[in-house]
Amino acid sequence: MMPRFAALLLVLVALAGCASQTPTLYTLAPVAGPVRSGGPARIEIREIGLARYLDRPEIVRSTSDSLVALDGNERWGDPLVSMFGRVLAENLGQRLPNALVFGENGAISVTPDAVVEIDLQRMDVDARGAVELVAQVAVQRGGRTATRSVRVSAMPASSGMHDIVKAMSKASGELADAVAAMLA
Repeated sequence: MMPRFAALLLVLVALAGCASQTPTLYTLAPVAGPVRSGGPARIEIREIGLARYLDRPEIVRSTSDSLVALDGNERWGDPLVSMFGRVLAENLGQRLPNALVFGENGAISVTPDAVVEIDLQRMDVDARGAVELVAQVAVQRGGRTATRSVRVSAMPASSGMHDIVKAMSKASGELADAVAAMLA
């Protein structure tokens, strides 16, 4: 009886070692910014273009220009492309309070007065430990298109993922500041 119990115990211990930890899920959060008057009444945010290396459930943490590091247990709670668009809409709505800001793929289907397109090329941690966000922005309004490159750097309070995601939220807010300035 004892050898069977020992064998069963070894199998249970081995299986427990193979069990993966429950992932920690994170989300970007809206960040307040300067309120602007004016601007279009209806703003549509097109689906965000996302660099392929960012298009994954895990949060990308780069430590150099040629190394992409992931932690399998630190993940986005929602696909980054949809979460980034949602948070951008919230940030723009706060900055342009007289505007209705909505996403292209949402339930609202009205003719926009302005269209915002964003290509998110980078949002990760650089070798200094700072969050780097790099994006191309196009704003179509009144038959004209304005374009701009935006580069934002935000230093996290620590190297912990919670602080890194807070810095990513801050950087996203600064991108919204740049877009709001283009719209006002």
